[in-house]
Amino acid sequence: MNLNRYMNLLIPVIAVFLGLLFGAIIMLVSGYNPIAGYSALWYGIFGESYYIGETIRQLTPYILTGLAVAFAFRTGLFNIGVEGQVIVGWLAAVWVGVAFELPAIIHIPLAIIAAGLAGAFWGFIPGFLKARFKVHEVIVTIMMNYIALHVTNALIRNVMTDNADKSDKIFPTASLRSEFFENMTDYSRMHYGIFIALIAAFIMWFLLERTTKGYELRAVGFNHDAAHYSGMNVNRNIILSMVISGAFAGVAGAMEGLGTFEYVSVKGGFTGIGFDGIAVALIGGNAAIGIILAAALFGGLKVGALNMPSEAGVPNELVEIIIALIIFFVASSYFIRWILLRFKKEGK
Repeated sequence: MNLNRYMNLLIPVIAVFLGLLFGAIIMLVSGYNPIAGYSALWYGIFGESYYIGETIRQLTPYILTGLAVAFAFRTGLFNIGVEGQVIVGWLAAVWVGVAFELPAIIHIPLAIIAAGLAGAFWGFIPGFLKARFKVHEVIVTIMMNYIALHVTNALIRNVMTDNADKSDKIFPTASLRSEFFENMTDYSRMHYGIFIALIAAFIMWFLLERTTKGYELRAVGFNHDAAHYSGMNVNRNIILSMVISGAFAGVAGAMEGLGTFEYVSVKGGFTGIGFDGIAVALIGGNAAIGIILAAALFGGLKVGALNMPSEAGVPNELVEIIIALIIFFVASSYFIRWILLRFKKEGK
């Protein structure tokens, strides 16, 4: 077995194992039973059809925000503005959902396209500033998060409603939910968005790995100067990368607006979905299949954690610590890589 070839797969797996191991140690030190804690976590993910449905519902936007972060990163950019792009996409999708009453075959795609365009526009701004004025995208995207939060709150109160804190519920023709999933998962909020997320993962893989434009985008990410001298339009590709990344994030917002909640409300703070997407992309190695698996891990931990206080007396904040530990170990991949290589040398 060529260890170097499988390193990108081994490191996240080891990071997850170490995160769970250190999480168990923290439970023991804190006076909790780690076996009972993890049993409750497992049951909270797979114990009932309702929990399975909620886990799938939770991982759906994580796939899309992970793709958004990964796409930008694969092309040499760091999109910290995924959270803001999710928020504007959420608003756009719900606006279409409440403003029009159309056949579902038109209404749902129209709402999702509106969300993608809103996210793409929110990604275009930092992309344009990066390409035209060399303004670092991290700074701009962070600021765009706050602009998105407060602008959408103002639009909800002053445009979509008469000073209310949440919009009307979307028309049923714009909803991603179905009686089929409700009956199958004991009335969980699972919806058709999971298929949209999986299709989006395939699109990212195909675009980056199987198309000329994808090669060009990756080439620009590897080396701007080399790409420029080879005849590629670097600035245009920077903008395009941020637009596509923003579109993925906007569609993630649509999953929340059309599937999970079916309305949009004034937010006192960020949803966290976009920021979690950074961790999903990191653990998933910025690869489509890895992001799906990492999103499943995050979705499972988030939903399963809700069962820990009642079943095992373990505070669900411990799951946040475990997630943080997993991210820490993934970020420490150089150290894990060094250990694996040492084992390989000693085995010879």
